[in-house]
Amino acid sequence: MSTGQAQTRTDSAFPAAPRFIDSVGLVAGREISSRMRSKSFLISTGILMLAVLASVVLGSVFGGQTDVPKVAVIGSASSAVEGNAALEPVGVTDQAEGEQLLRDGEVEAIVAPAASDPLGIVVIGLDQAPNDVVQAMAVYPSVELLEPAAVDPGLAYLVAFGFGIVFFMSALTFGSTIASSVVEEKQTRVVEILLSTVSARALLTGKVVGNSVLAFGQILAIAVLALLGLMLTGQRVLLGGLGSSVVWFVVFFAIGFVMLAALFAAAAALVSRVEDVGTVTMPVMMLVMIPYFLVIFFNDNPTVLAIMSYVPFSAPVGMPMRVFLGTAEWWEPILSLVILIATTALAVLLGERIYRNSLLKTGARVKLGEALRG
Repeated sequence: MSTGQAQTRTDSAFPAAPRFIDSVGLVAGREISSRMRSKSFLISTGILMLAVLASVVLGSVFGGQTDVPKVAVIGSASSAVEGNAALEPVGVTDQAEGEQLLRDGEVEAIVAPAASDPLGIVVIGLDQAPNDVVQAMAVYPSVELLEPAAVDPGLAYLVAFGFGIVFFMSALTFGSTIASSVVEEKQTRVVEILLSTVSARALLTGKVVGNSVLAFGQILAIAVLALLGLMLTGQRVLLGGLGSSVVWFVVFFAIGFVMLAALFAAAAALVSRVEDVGTVTMPVMMLVMIPYFLVIFFNDNPTVLAIMSYVPFSAPVGMPMRVFLGTAEWWEPILSLVILIATTALAVLLGERIYRNSLLKTGARVKLGEALRG
């Protein structure tokens, strides 16, 4: 047998190692398929979708209750109601006809002329004072604001709460999943088998990519569902102001989650027991929780929001909120996104180094300095 024939047989007996991109695809596919088969993941996603849809529908129901009260108007009293958009007048010939409509529930009150009243009219109710009619007929002085708010404070709070809770829940859920997966593989020594086939870099990249695809898909589905709900329920005013901020939120979240996913995986690689995951991932969890509380409590503070929009860990909620409020210049989201991308690249490099140097070290918790030095 010639040397060339022996070399050919040796090469065929030991196939070449898979390429990096193929290894990443295999690991990412494994992460996605395992999550998609999880009933808890599917149920939690369904509940989240229903909660978003319910909030949009309820907002339409309670916000769309603009039916003006009907009032029976007698004779010259019509001048007190004409031009009042808050009341719908129903003309009647006499008070008896008006009283019949009031008893039948067709109108909420009767507006009749009264010579003894200083205003020349009287409002008649059925069994209690028709306060909504009286308030609609009341005369109020003009009000001017020195610094009018561009967005209703109540609406701003709801939008801030929505951005905050979606970012908090998605990042925490998928980040914890990555951390648990890393420790379980290390504790059961499955990682030793995996590393005989793929590199540590490919394993980490696959985990981050797989879970990032799931998180991004969930966020995108929430955004599409919310925008469609606003469109179908006729809330086009809110849709016009919310559309661009939702798009920026999706973009910022997609990049920001990659950063957090790498940090969750790196932190989890430092320990060898599932019981210790909470301790090492607590700093990363704080990076997720702090932006949530800041945007909830300081959504009306432009200084805090401006700082949040440039800090990478809070930019996914801070900058979209400023876009919604109209306080961000056109170039600010772009600059903030560049800072976030640079920080994400650095976090991925450091996370990969910690992950690679700690993955095969079992027993006591690996010190961060040791993991960085290798």
